[in-house]
Formats: sequence, C-alpha cells, structure tokens
Amino acid sequence: MGFNNWNTTACRPEFNEAMVKAIADIFVSRGLKDVGYEYVNIDDCWAEPQRDANGDLVPHRTRFPNGIKAVADYVHSKGLKFGIYTSAGTKTCNGAGGFPGALNNEQRDADLFASWGVDYLKYDNCNNQGVDAQVRYTRMRDALANTGRPITYSICEWGRTGPPRVWEWGKDVGNLWRTTGDISDNWTSMIGKAQANRSLARYAGPGHWNDPDMLEVGNGGMTPAEYRTHFSLWAVMAAPLLIGSDLREVSEDTFTILKNTDVIAVDQDKLGRQATVVSASGGHVVYSKVLANGDRAVALSNETTATATIGTTAAAIGLGGSASYTLKDLWTKSTRKTTGAVSASVPGHGTVLYRVSRGGTSQRYEAEDATSVSGSTVDRNHSGYSGKGFVNTPNATGSYVQFTVNAAQAGRHTLAFDYAHAGTADRPASLSVNGTAAGTVPFAPTGAWSLWRTATAAVSLNAGANTIRLTATGTGGLPNLDYLDTLEVGS
Repeated sequence: MGFNNWNTTACRPEFNEAMVKAIADIFVSRGLKDVGYEYVNIDDCWAEPQRDANGDLVPHRTRFPNGIKAVADYVHSKGLKFGIYTSAGTKTCNGAGGFPGALNNEQRDADLFASWGVDYLKYDNCNNQGVDAQVRYTRMRDALANTGRPITYSICEWGRTGPPRVWEWGKDVGNLWRTTGDISDNWTSMIGKAQANRSLARYAGPGHWNDPDMLEVGNGGMTPAEYRTHFSLWAVMAAPLLIGSDLREVSEDTFTILKNTDVIAVDQDKLGRQATVVSASGGHVVYSKVLANGDRAVALSNETTATATIGTTAAAIGLGGSASYTLKDLWTKSTRKTTGAVSASVPGHGTVLYRVSRGGTSQRYEAEDATSVSGSTVDRNHSGYSGKGFVNTPNATGSYVQFTVNAAQAGRHTLAFDYAHAGTADRPASLSVNGTAAGTVPFAPTGAWSLWRTATAAVSLNAGANTIRLTATGTGGLPNLDYLDTLEVGS
C-alpha cells in the first residue's frame, strides 16, 4: 500500500521533490498512514540522462536538487518507506528517449539504491535488448539481496513474454509482478485489467502478489461509482493498493474511497488469498474471497451500463450449512440478515461489496494439529493456508486425517473442510463421527494446489469431545487439508 506518481504526473515538470515530500506529509496528516499506506514511490524521469564518470546514476538536478537520499530521509522521518524506479534494459521507458536503465549495471545500481535508503524497487521492461526476462529479473533480485537491505521488489514485465509467464516464475524472484500493460484513467482500461488479472488467483499469496497496475482513483477520468468498483476489485483480488493521484488536489470523495478500512481489510487479509470468480454472465460478475476468520468477501460487479440484480448463494461461495448469514455492505456500512441469498441491485459500472458471515459460533481446527496416517507431512509449499501449514497425506486408499472437536452441546453441526487438489477427478473420503459412518465427502478438484475450496457436511455431535475422521476411498488419497471449521446449527 502506498503511492506512485506516474498515473498523475508521468514525466511532467510537476513531478519533483516538493511533490514527493507533500505526499508524505499528506499520508500522515490525512490518516492514510494510519490505515496502512506505507510506501511513497517515485517513477521514471527522476534521473539525469547520463551516468556520471564513475558509472553511477545521477538524480535529476532540477527535479531533485538535494538528491534522492535527502528525499528518502524525509519520507523515513514520517515513519514511511521510499521506493524508486528503473528498467531491466539499457534505458527506461520514458518516450523522450529514456534515462539510464540497469541492464548490466544491476549490482552497481542496487548498491546505490541501498545507500540512498530505498525500500522498494519497481523494475520495468523497456529497452531490454531481447535478454530473457527471467535472466534479467533474477539478476536484479540477486543484486538487491547482496546489498543486505530489505527492498520490496516489483517486477514490471507486464506479462508480456513466455511461456512461462511472469506469474509462473515470479514467486521465486520478486514480491509482486505486473500481470498487464499500463492502466489508463477510464472504465475500459480499468475493467480490462481486472478481467485479465482475475483468472490468475492460483499464483497469488503472502509475499508474492499479482499486480494489475496502480490505482487511478481520484484522477478524474471515471465516476465515483466506477472508482469504487476499481478499489473494490483490487481489494478482492489482493492487489497492491498504490495510489496514483495527486493527493494535493483530489476531492474528499477520493479520500473516502482510499481510506475505507473495511475494504482495505479485505485487500490486506492475512490469509492472502485472491478472490476467484463464482459466476460471470452477460457482464454480471460475482467474486468470492476467503478471509482468515472464515468470512467471505463477495463482490457483485456490474460491467454493463444498466442497473441489474446480481446474486449468488452462501453455498456457492463455500459458506453453506448455516441457518442464517449476515451481509455487511462495505461501502454503505449497512447490515442485514439472509438465509442464504447474497444479492443486490447494482447500478451500471457499480460494485456492491459484502462481507458475508455465518450465523452462530464456529470453531477452527487446524489440520496440522490433527492426527494423520503415517507418512503424512505438514507442508507449506502452496500459499494461502491458515495456521502453520497444511496436511499432505500419502496417495493411497485408507489415508486418513482425524480431528478431535469439542461441541458446547449435542445437536446438528456443519463441518466445513478447507482443502485443495489439482487433479481432474474427485478425491472422495468416507466421513465418520465417533466411529460411526456419516457419509462421504466428494472433494471435487479445485483447479490448482494453491486454490483452496470448502466442502461441507452436516453431522450430529455429542456434547464435549468428538472424533471426526476422513478416510480416502481412492488411490489418490485425500486432498491437501488446511483446516476444519465447525458450526452449531441446532438440534
């Protein structure tokens, strides 16, 4: 979360030291820092056109007369972090010929950035001389690591080359990667970026994020409703929230959008899962994002110009099994109850964003704390898991995981198993409660090992301790199991 100047200034003269310092001041004075915005980043055109006699980059003498370190020091004095830009090529992307890039100067430039106190690097893709993207971006990864300074690394390769595409290799190289070309301040561009990015959920997770480009909120090219859609979709997609408007000039409505803590909480949720598309038809799109406490963030997004009723169900988003649900509208702040329908009348180009919670009290039991068949492992190689990891059982009939759960009172309960598997067929498991057969859980494919889904079952539990056991009925064994949530639903 932070700021980058490019969407509002590009390479125009108003991009300068005074602007950057003013943004840092506004982060503090207007409460943006308090709600999580942290990075104040500068983009292209900060440097002189030529390196100095030693081969080092030189800050632009007019824009930054006191140098970059002085600006970084000022940003740091506000309790914020500072970011800079260069390109994985011989020159940067500025259309007037570009400024010196870092290709074949990776360690020299990384060391210089570290000496200035840089905390974030956006590394662009222009003038790359045809050198393989993985080679170029890995060189800078290693150069940044060699400085000994923690620097967040943004791969700005645009998803242009491959296969493999940057989202397939970026996790081991950077912290975030652009999945699209540059965004523009209009509806068509913004929604196009969302459409491109939303299919890539399997690649995102804590410390490695899909980046559909920076925010245009407040730049004036879209309506307030369209900007709320922009912010909502970036939030459910767990995208970076980098403000791209000049905060010295924006409206109060812009601050209201950017400081919506309920929406920010969806974006920054610690589970780190990107929303997946539940349904999409005729420009009416439903997104669902699993949150760390078991809630769902549901975006009902209208890509058409006509008002429409858009909806889904609690079962479709993985929250089935409760007698009632609470819907909190994260823009109006209103709440209401439902027995399972999740719907709204959504204006053209608008998005209704709900936080959906089960009624009643649920308890979570992490799979890594359960008992499992010999040969099982607690793994962490696929992101998006709760707790300390997930359980991977042997691929064999009879593989099992057994939970001990406590019920406050006897009666009907819903069991919700969080799981993943990338196969093409179900991995069914027999379910037993206290040693008695209680049906079968099919565990349908989720599409990828890093895409997690919920499978539910209704059972009767005794008051006090109960054993819940899943046993694989096929040679593929069980899916990867993350956790079990239990919910009392009545007698």
